[in-house]
Amino acid sequence: MYDTVVVGGGTAGASAAISAARGGNRVLVVEREGSLGGTPVHALVTPMMPSFVPTHGENLQALEARLREKGVVTREDGPLMGYLWSTPETLAEVLEELYGEQGGAVLYDATLVGCLVEDARIKAILVMTVEGPRAILAEQFVDATGDAVLSRMAGVPCDSGDEGGNNQMSSLRFEMGGIDVERYRNWCLSLGDEFSPLREGYFWESAMVAGKGFKLEPLFREGVRRGLLKEDDLVYYQCFSIPGEPGCMTFNCPHLPTLKRNTDALARSKALTEGRHRVRRLVAFLVAMMPGFEQAFLIREANALGVRESWRIQGTYTLTEADYLARARFDDAVAKGDWYIDVHSATEGLIHMDRFRKGEYYEIPYRCLTNDSIKNMLTVGRCISTTFLVQASIRIQQTVIDMGDSAGMACARAHFLGIPLASFNGLGLTTR
Repeated sequence: MYDTVVVGGGTAGASAAISAARGGNRVLVVEREGSLGGTPVHALVTPMMPSFVPTHGENLQALEARLREKGVVTREDGPLMGYLWSTPETLAEVLEELYGEQGGAVLYDATLVGCLVEDARIKAILVMTVEGPRAILAEQFVDATGDAVLSRMAGVPCDSGDEGGNNQMSSLRFEMGGIDVERYRNWCLSLGDEFSPLREGYFWESAMVAGKGFKLEPLFREGVRRGLLKEDDLVYYQCFSIPGEPGCMTFNCPHLPTLKRNTDALARSKALTEGRHRVRRLVAFLVAMMPGFEQAFLIREANALGVRESWRIQGTYTLTEADYLARARFDDAVAKGDWYIDVHSATEGLIHMDRFRKGEYYEIPYRCLTNDSIKNMLTVGRCISTTFLVQASIRIQQTVIDMGDSAGMACARAHFLGIPLASFNGLGLTTR
């Protein structure tokens, strides 16, 4: 029997596991894939989006320091960008190292299939492994599945999507090599493209959103005219350089506008097939028409969808737009957030609201991680208790890493005190 079982080894779950193990708990991470890292690793969602708030915990700082030791991370600070770049493989390696150094255990290739609840507590979870189904007992559980899978199995009420039930748009990302990045950059700049402030140096970022006045749109329109692209391939295009991989870029596209319900398993499967077709069209278009891509080639497609939002638990407290706008503070804060409300709407396109000035932030209370149904579980990551719009702010990697860090500390302290996670008050988690 473990003290803490974390279901899901993404950045939020891995961070929670690291902190719980550091605090002295016997911890097991149950992960359905073959490595830690979740969306940034398996869905190729890099780099981390900018955040300018000082982190309170150890894990984000340790992660960046270790990535620097590996020689793959670059942070563009100052007046330009706050991105934290790394490769998916190195992020997975570092998370596994940091967790292993705390003595934590991992069960890879294990899928959650059920749980046993008694007296408002999860007694055990059931996972499918290569040996068949296995029950895992623990005192505490952390749901870091991203889709609130354990929370829903345990009977925690959840919400999904906007007022019409539509989820944020998902993407299927990919990587290309053989790119003359400097030629591509110079051509973009020759058009007067002001999207990226990275005018020189190794890194380059580029984007195009149809109907928003982007300088690249006419070339994409010509691609449609020539039959290389379809009209809805123009919904969203974005790419970034990859650290340590000259001539390679990672693409935050294509968007999948036909997938409006990320909570539908069959629809997700169809979206993967659709996404692969869109990737192939984009690759063919870029090689045929984009300056700098004449010798480029597809390296790989993500093996998972980039899901921005699906379910959100109905927690003890729900973080709202009023909290976001007020830059709210809480005594039981677990993380600070400063990413703007960034909705990739399946029905209304991009919705950006009320960007913060550098140094401004709101706080996320511990009560967004707890619920009134299960006493011995925390939920972390993109599916905590928020409104649809605020979820579009809290979902970035730095925020969920800090959130997981605090959740792991709460697990260790609640275990030491001999109290359920729902009874722990969360005070002092963001102070050292």
